[in-house]
Amino acid sequence: MSRKHVDSSTAEELFEDVPITPKQYENVLEIQHTILSMMAQRENHHNILDRLCRMAEALLPNSVASIMLKESKTGLLSLRYAPSISKESWHYLENLKPGPNGGSCGNAVYKEEPQFVVNTFRDQRWCDLRHVAEAFNICSCWSMPIKDADGKILGSFALSSFEHRSPSKFHKILLETAANIASIVLGSVNRENRLIVLQEAMQNASEGIIFTDAENRIIEVNRTFEKLYGYALDDIKGKNPKILSYGLQPKRFYEQMWKEIRENGHWSGEVINKTKTGEQLEQWMSINVIEDDEMPAKYFAIFTDLRELKQAKQLNDFLIYHDQLTGLFNKVKLEEILQECERYILVHCDVNNFSFINMSYGFEFGDKLLKEVAEVLSSQFDAEGAFRINSDEFALLFSVERDPYHIVMDMQRYFYDNPFIIENVVMNISLNYGVAASGENLLENAAFALKLSKDQGKNRYHIFDKENDQPSKEEKNRFIKANALVYRAMEEHLFKTYFQGIRDNITGKIEKYEVLLRIEDDAEVISPSVFLEAAKLSGMLPEITKRVICKSFQAMQDRSETFSINITEDDLTQNYLVAYLQNRLEKYGIPPQRLIIEILEGVSVSGKKNHINQLKTLKQMGIKLAIDDFGAEYSNFERLLELDIDFLKIDAKYIKNIDKDAKSYEIVKAISAFAKKLEIECVAEFVHSKEVQQKIEELGIEFSQGFYFDKPHKI
Repeated sequence: MSRKHVDSSTAEELFEDVPITPKQYENVLEIQHTILSMMAQRENHHNILDRLCRMAEALLPNSVASIMLKESKTGLLSLRYAPSISKESWHYLENLKPGPNGGSCGNAVYKEEPQFVVNTFRDQRWCDLRHVAEAFNICSCWSMPIKDADGKILGSFALSSFEHRSPSKFHKILLETAANIASIVLGSVNRENRLIVLQEAMQNASEGIIFTDAENRIIEVNRTFEKLYGYALDDIKGKNPKILSYGLQPKRFYEQMWKEIRENGHWSGEVINKTKTGEQLEQWMSINVIEDDEMPAKYFAIFTDLRELKQAKQLNDFLIYHDQLTGLFNKVKLEEILQECERYILVHCDVNNFSFINMSYGFEFGDKLLKEVAEVLSSQFDAEGAFRINSDEFALLFSVERDPYHIVMDMQRYFYDNPFIIENVVMNISLNYGVAASGENLLENAAFALKLSKDQGKNRYHIFDKENDQPSKEEKNRFIKANALVYRAMEEHLFKTYFQGIRDNITGKIEKYEVLLRIEDDAEVISPSVFLEAAKLSGMLPEITKRVICKSFQAMQDRSETFSINITEDDLTQNYLVAYLQNRLEKYGIPPQRLIIEILEGVSVSGKKNHINQLKTLKQMGIKLAIDDFGAEYSNFERLLELDIDFLKIDAKYIKNIDKDAKSYEIVKAISAFAKKLEIECVAEFVHSKEVQQKIEELGIEFSQGFYFDKPHKI
């Protein structure tokens, strides 16, 4: 499995639910024809299902197809067919528990219905597998349950994409077709190879197995049975299995056993048998009736050492409620505890700079560090429970009688005074802490407090305050409404691009435009101030930016003006812009010199290396850069020089009252003078009157933007 970058399709193609074309129907038919032909030629089922995956993923560029199967004993899911995913990555998708937080496939199996996750980084359904999505850049994942002829869930067929997108009608039919074909192949394998499978299973199984005929006479046993009981087949062939009974179970026990076998076709339970030498064996026996004319046997029984069964159950229980790396309880266990009682103090913490440690010293080193941290958390602070939540995040439960402040102080002091020594490397670490005490939504409140602590910096803490931290009902409703609006705007194509002219104060002409985003819902035009924050929190900003790019390029391709598009830090974090813009500039035939990319002042100041490199690459392509709302934050002037900025757009708060406010006038004058020395042109935003424009011209500012010259409109 490897990271890839987006950009094989337009934003419209990502979301538009267009009718299925004849060519797409032909593609589905070709898959059916190819797979059925391979089955008719009795090709190996691994080759058949690998071919199915490759044909499906070929119809969705920048994706991989996979088949996960459900283990009948444990109920856990594991990856079984995925030709485009490296074998080294398969262990990330082994023994996954189906459930509401278990990813697309875990939900498809758990809910027995298709799951279409557009954003794995934000969707709650991927909560327990977020680390997998982030590690391999799985942006969206669509999964269809695979069912046998009786409707029993066998597993799932999935298409995982390296970009955020929703499935079209064609993709849904493709998924359904692939899942049905997989069901047929798996069923055919079971039918055609039944005798071989039974024979191999019998001889290689770790459990003892015997087959009997219709008169319940032994006709076959496996090697494990011979080893357990000391009987060779010749010793007991033709005899009734009752010779194995120790005689401790009463007659009515066996009468009830055979009654269930006749009525239900199977029975299982604990029995006490004896070996050839008379040694007592406590075992779990399962008896099944074989309803198949091709099989000479009538019954088969499996004998499992009860101690092994109990150990397997204990292991399964451990995996459900424990983190495999550290041995701590996991988030599932924590949630169960908090459902029963929330009268605890919960400390949610994470290790500062852990991703940097991983990158510098390697994952094995990072795992050892996490184990050491887990040991400290579980043993040093008298917690009632220690949990690993996700990656480098942990949680501790304390009695409500403890003082939250003193708990955090003790933890900070310990980690300050006690460095870790791993592979001869001495390392001090720090954590951020989010604390919540009693009440409803304890985990949610502690997580929110952790976020607030991170906003303050490293090695900080925040204790949740219900009065000040909890959003009001009105705020929650507003966010829910805005979030729903964003998703509906995507699905119903309500996002529209508007253009506002930027006046050249030397020529007096409008030769530049800023692209502005609006949602048109019926007759209402909705400003970004209503929905932008919800779009950011839901992870949709990059998808919205792509849509703006496509729509604005389409509108401007036959014009000559320069135009600017706003991007966000989220766009730079997704690392798609360079390739995406290059692709779109070529597609629409727009010279890169006509495009201006606007970034907020804070993006340039933060100076994340990868972000800065992307912006420099855009400059090298010929695209111009502008700093939007300049003056709203404390600028890093060295960064402006490093990026070779073309335009400074002076923050509107200094422009709107420049004709009346002397302080605003002096600030704008200083910015303008600074920019002229660096040969950077300035744009005054929010020019709304003749008086404001006179001050702008007086200061020699090159461009003006505002309602005085042009209102946002469509092109």
